Amino acid sequence: MIKIGDFNRLKVLRKLDFGYYLGSINHNTSNDILLPNKSTLGSELNVGEEVDAFIYRDSNDRLISTLRKPIAKVGELAYLKVVSTTSIGSFVDFGLEKDILVPFKEKLYALQDEKYYLFYIYIGKTGRIAATTYIDKYLQTTDQYKIGDTVKGVVYGIQPSESIVVAVDNRYRGIILHNEYFTKIKHGEVLELTVIKVYEDGKLGLTTRKSARVEVSDLQESILDYLKAHGGSMPFHDKTSPEKIYQIFHVSKNHFKQSLGGLMKKNLILQDEKGTRLK
Repeated sequence: MIKIGDFNRLKVLRKLDFGYYLGSINHNTSNDILLPNKSTLGSELNVGEEVDAFIYRDSNDRLISTLRKPIAKVGELAYLKVVSTTSIGSFVDFGLEKDILVPFKEKLYALQDEKYYLFYIYIGKTGRIAATTYIDKYLQTTDQYKIGDTVKGVVYGIQPSESIVVAVDNRYRGIILHNEYFTKIKHGEVLELTVIKVYEDGKLGLTTRKSARVEVSDLQESILDYLKAHGGSMPFHDKTSPEKIYQIFHVSKNHFKQSLGGLMKKNLILQDEKGTRLK
């Protein structure tokens, strides 16, 4: 039986000017599938030779094969680029000659052309390979990570509470609570994260924040750079509202105050009711 969206071990049955016809090993010619010359990776094949060919449907719903390796197979998750958007949905680059469709009903959020997102690959009702952004049910839990581990995660959802759900290593469920990030985060974004909790159900609790020492040190550098870029002074100090601090520096007021205090101890800045300035 031919598996669409996967590699199949097939035999070369016939050779023609435009390519080869492949069939099952038992020579059941009703399964003859075209392998175009452009899809042989430059290989010269012989009748009777066996090859591993990836099978999909072309624009006319005919089975067609290729020796090219796609980015993923049916039943897998893949981080793919959106190449175009049409009246029926968005098309993503699958690594083959033909892009695959993300139907409108399979878009949990808006997709932008030339941007990457995480998709699950499946076979649609038409028998063609398709992709969906509804990936949560295909993710797993794991016990291979511990608190303090650094991981990478792809954003696939933003909850009403503003917590962010991510796929760790494109495979495992993770969540970033709304107080564990301070910048605007978008769908499809790849984040470097730290594990701060492992929930009873195996889901990973994550943060975008670095260790307190590293975070404060980085913020101090950002404050000094901001001062240097604005004539050595700024109208912000430890009494500035949290909203304004977040708007400019994308950090909490607590971290901002800690960083200012550290810079004053280093004798690098001065503060007064007007703001902060380089010393």
